[in-house]
Amino acid sequence: MADMGEKYNTKCPGVKRLMREAMELAEATEEYCARPLEDNLFEWHFTVKGPKGTDFEGGIYHGRILLPKEYPMHPPHIILLTPNGRFEVNKKICLSISGHHPETWQPSWSIRTALLALIAFMPTPAEGTIGSLDYTPAERKVLAKKSVTWSCPLCGDTAALLSSTAAKPITEEEQSVLNQIAFKGEEEQAAKPPEEPAAQEVQPQVLESTEPSTGFLDQLTEVLVALLVGAIGIFIYRRWNAHYSSAETEL
Repeated sequence: MADMGEKYNTKCPGVKRLMREAMELAEATEEYCARPLEDNLFEWHFTVKGPKGTDFEGGIYHGRILLPKEYPMHPPHIILLTPNGRFEVNKKICLSISGHHPETWQPSWSIRTALLALIAFMPTPAEGTIGSLDYTPAERKVLAKKSVTWSCPLCGDTAALLSSTAAKPITEEEQSVLNQIAFKGEEEQAAKPPEEPAAQEVQPQVLESTEPSTGFLDQLTEVLVALLVGAIGIFIYRRWNAHYSSAETEL
């Protein structure tokens, strides 16, 4: 950490925060470990153990945390590197505590909070979120066994990164945060608009003659005939009236 202090401006809030978190997470535990790269304080590598009683039990999963320069005001991005059947590898994971949801991020949350959230979310349904996979339980168990021998090009054997030291118990505040994160995920799923039904092909309609239309034409013909007869009658009446008036004048 002394080298980091020489490389970065320790008066910068983000640098101060990350250096403090690096000190707090310096000792690996049996559940998780995380540390910054030697040459980059804003990129961390982490390792988490699959939660017990799930398809991921016994698995060892390694990944990256990319922190913005504005951390802790802006959230980190989380990327899994170990094949696991729940999250796509080498792709930013969509969690309400990750960079996909800056509107829900709180500066009081930390890298430890993100790791606890990731472990808690592993057994949850994928539900089509970004970076999620929906492998079968059998496939995930196979990947969990294989993950124990997975090696990171930078960190080496990832299983050796964890220790037998028990992790610090989750505080009430952290548990409250995890509950909020889980609730947010359910809320987003419930808020999704229903899928629109597939458009049905509209069959062209052929207009055919029907009895109602024929009756209408007959009625229209009758009206026209009546109007014509009336017009002829008026014309004859006027001609007769004009002739009669002329005859009276001559008399």
